[in-house]
Amino acid sequence: MKMPQSFSLLLAAGLLMSGLAAAADQPAAPFTPEMEARIGEIARDYLLAHPEVLLQVSQKLEAQQQAQQIKAMTDAALRQQNDLLNDKMTPAFGPADAKVAVIEFFDYQCIVCARQAPVIEALMKANPQVRYIFKEWPIFAQRWDASLNAAKTGLQIWQEKGAEAYVNYHNAIYATGHNEGKLTPEDIGKAAALASKSGDINPQVVEALKRNDALAQKLGLQGTPAMIIMPLTGATADNVTVIPGGASETTLQAAIDRAAAAK
Repeated sequence: MKMPQSFSLLLAAGLLMSGLAAAADQPAAPFTPEMEARIGEIARDYLLAHPEVLLQVSQKLEAQQQAQQIKAMTDAALRQQNDLLNDKMTPAFGPADAKVAVIEFFDYQCIVCARQAPVIEALMKANPQVRYIFKEWPIFAQRWDASLNAAKTGLQIWQEKGAEAYVNYHNAIYATGHNEGKLTPEDIGKAAALASKSGDINPQVVEALKRNDALAQKLGLQGTPAMIIMPLTGATADNVTVIPGGASETTLQAAIDRAAAAK
């Protein structure tokens, strides 16, 4: 986008003055107060005439901030690989010797997680060779009791009955369509009955939820869902994908393929 000629001339003059001063190993001469005032007037008038520039700048800044955030999360995931992949209290489904893991942090009362659930279910059917790791993270527990109760029940089913029973429970909770505070104790009870849950909640379940929360904080996650796709060995910044939010099956498949290509 072309700048007004008067602004370009003032800017060029300022740069020329700075360049000459640098060449002479002297401090750059500042703009005069008059020049600064005129530059401000030109910039203001230009932005008023072209407000789309502000939107473009805002979008670019947001993209840069998001890229920095993803990089920080990816670096953190590389540091926290053991806790992400090897917590025995975390439900996991798929081959123990899988090459790739899909890790999801979620809350049963999160509406975006609810929309993500059928995407994950389809991904599991299309990629049985992948290991799926379910990090229960009931971030809405202070608002809705069902958030915490559903998470506790899920971990208890995993401990009692194993992977298949857990996945059945997990999908049954989301199949109710009850989120954002609408999940009921009856919903949880029915889903648990499908998985044949029998015992009381083990204290280890609460400790596991605390570990998940601490891990999420270390990763810099800010909400649910959040997904990390990584190889179980040979993980690098180039083959680990962190997705803070929902994602399409196509996006997740591309991340699996990238992780599978790890040497």
